[in-house]
Amino acid sequence: MTDVADNGATRGTTSVDDEVIEKIAAAAARTVPGVTDLGGDVARFFDNIFNRVGLDEVGDATRGVNAKVTGTAAEINVVLVIAAGSVVADVTEAVRVAIIEGVEKYGLTVSAVNVKVDDIEVGGPAASV
Repeated sequence: MTDVADNGATRGTTSVDDEVIEKIAAAAARTVPGVTDLGGDVARFFDNIFNRVGLDEVGDATRGVNAKVTGTAAEINVVLVIAAGSVVADVTEAVRVAIIEGVEKYGLTVSAVNVKVDDIEVGGPAASV
């Protein structure tokens, strides 16, 4: 007989839903200078409609981010709108770093962060990275 302390670690499993990682990643991406919005044209179009009919919060938390969690590893895809004058490579690398740091604080491993720049916002001041 082995004398092992039972702290509950062997009495169940823990899983993290994809949407949780999507929220963390979206919040992290929004903090990066040069990122003006998340999501592709269609997602932003529907978000604009939701805002007009008073459903401001629908879809905002995860818009533009898709995650697939397998065990303790996550693969994350993010779609960005960047500010005019921003250097694409600098912004996308900063987004990768922010997302990886943000998600890994929660004890998961990020296997990949794939970034797509879908649009550029012109008319506002350019953000520097």
